[in-house]
Amino acid sequence: MTDSEAEVARIPGRQPTAPPTLADVAERAGVSRQTVSNAVNNPDLLRADTLLRVQEAIEELGYLPNRAARNLRTRASHLVGLRINPVQEGTASAIMDRFVHSLVETSREAGKHVLLFAGDPLDPLAGYDDLLRSTAVDAFVVTDTYLGNPQATWLGARRAPFVAFGRPWDNPGATHPWVDVDGAAGCDLATSHLLDQGHERVAWIGWRKDSWIGEDRRSGWTRAMRARGLATTGLASRVEDTVASGRGASAVLLDEARPTGFVCASDTLAMGVLHTLAERGLVAGRDVAVVGFDDSQVAQVVPPGLTSVRQPLEEVAVEVVKALEGLLAHPPAVGPGVLLTPSLAVRGSSSAVGFGA
Repeated sequence: MTDSEAEVARIPGRQPTAPPTLADVAERAGVSRQTVSNAVNNPDLLRADTLLRVQEAIEELGYLPNRAARNLRTRASHLVGLRINPVQEGTASAIMDRFVHSLVETSREAGKHVLLFAGDPLDPLAGYDDLLRSTAVDAFVVTDTYLGNPQATWLGARRAPFVAFGRPWDNPGATHPWVDVDGAAGCDLATSHLLDQGHERVAWIGWRKDSWIGEDRRSGWTRAMRARGLATTGLASRVEDTVASGRGASAVLLDEARPTGFVCASDTLAMGVLHTLAERGLVAGRDVAVVGFDDSQVAQVVPPGLTSVRQPLEEVAVEVVKALEGLLAHPPAVGPGVLLTPSLAVRGSSSAVGFGA
């Protein structure tokens, strides 16, 4: 018994009622059960007046079609699988929260629902096989596209439909649909923002060299610096994506390279820079400029406000669902990969004018 049923059972004189059935709708509308079924699944087969009568009966009774029975007929679950990994300790970004919320909303509007399943951090394929064997989902959305991740190859070998949020970094010839954000363009935008304010020694703190996403973002910093004829030697650091790493890297760079600004591959690393500045009595935006990447909730609330590259996750979700619809169409239609451009949310950490605003 559910909580709502238990609540009804506790009310004197009230008895739980069964949900209305297709037969109840047919009786209320004065039509056959097949007519009700057609109204739900094939409305074009009915005359306008008959369809309206059935729809009014459905609304009056609060009838909900039996999804399980419909799935048996169509062999479609209308579910999309998305693996969720645990949040890494010591990080500040919650970008997946924004993406998942956007994906759920956009999928619902397209008549689909997102089925979240847990993943084992040590096994990138955990959970996929069970869902494939049970045919519980129609397709997957894959978000882990780092170099060497076996998901795309594994799913492709089993002809399992999927759309990737992220480019096929190690397989440019891949034929599966994907949507990604141009990290290089975002970091070019962030670096140019600081250069336009007169900064000439802008340091970079990014991820290890085996991160293609990190190297892509770094290339945007390099491109912007070289476009202004500025040197990058001694101004870059590659570390793990933790606040502590950003803190340590920025301390070394401040001592050895004397930068007046930092562009970071993530808000997590940028938070480490803010810690270092505070420890040294320096004010972000006034003494040293700092820019992060992802525009996390932390970036929006930490004093004086962290300037950050904002990924268009709502647009990513729309494009992912479009790709899913094409992939699941008959016949399937797979378009080219979609690369979206991010924007820059400017706050006090990169502008003395914006400090305290």
